[in-house]
Order: sequence, then structure tokens, then C-alpha cells
Amino acid sequence: MMMDTEMLVRHLQLLPHPEGGYYRETYRSTQGIPADALPAGFEGGRSFATAIYYLLGEGQFSAFHRIRSDETWHYYAGSSALHIHVLDAEGGYQCIALGSRIDQGEVFQTTIPAGAWFASEPAEGRGFAFVGCTVAPGFDFRDFEMAETGQLEAAYPGRRDLIRRLCR
Repeated sequence: MMMDTEMLVRHLQLLPHPEGGYYRETYRSTQGIPADALPAGFEGGRSFATAIYYLLGEGQFSAFHRIRSDETWHYYAGSSALHIHVLDAEGGYQCIALGSRIDQGEVFQTTIPAGAWFASEPAEGRGFAFVGCTVAPGFDFRDFEMAETGQLEAAYPGRRDLIRRLCR
């Protein structure tokens, strides 16, 4: 069976994601962490972990955002690798190629540390990338922050073009 964006959205019942692309939660731990056991900044308790399917089609991108938890990305399929652009707290930048061509430096899995700003897009804007994301402590939209272009540019002036291209 030939996979494409429309087929994956329909077959897996994916929904539009606020940061761009499509997603569906596939797992949420029934066990949790009480609020008083979490680091500062969390409001309320969290599941131990959550997981989603995540799909970006040609020309789509996941806008710069950050969350309060570590997020591990897993490559599943696609006609393109996924480029994950990470801006760290010290002002550094890294582009991680998530894909199946390990002989070309792509990796099947990577973890974005809690609090890092990141965005993603299919490599060179072509094709689609179908991945999964696992978050621990579990994801909650209260922990999700979309970047404001001006503030991110001020913090990372050497990445203005990238920030302007991948912010909403």
C-alpha cells in the first residue's frame, strides 16, 4: 500500500495540531505523578508518559515551541527525513535529521530536552514525514508554549531567517 499524507490522516484519524501538521494521541499512562513531586513550573499532576503519532506533509512545518518535559521523537515512515531545529538555552543551534538513512547521518530517534525551543519540517520542504513523539512526564497543553517571533529573534539573533520562516 502506498502511503501519503491524505491516507495517513484518514486511516489513523489524525487531527490538526496547533503547531502545524497532524497528530493523534495513542497512549497516556493511567498512572501519574502528583503535582508536588514535579519540578517547579508544572501546574497539577501529570501522567507518567504520553505518546502521539505526528505527521508533517509537504510544505508544512511545526512552528517553534517548547514544552516543560523531555520529548523523544521516533521516525516511522515518509518520503522525506524530518529536520528538527533546536535552539538551546545557551544560544546554540542544532539541526537533527530524523529518518532512515543512517549512512547519511539521519537518526531513528532523538530527544529534545525540556525547555528547548524547537521546530521541524520535512527535509528541504519535500515529501512527508511520519513520526511519533513520547513525552515524560506526560504532555499537557498547559506545558506548551508557542514562540513569539520577536522574542525568539532577540534571544537568537544569528537565526533570524530560520525563526521568521518557522514561526506562526
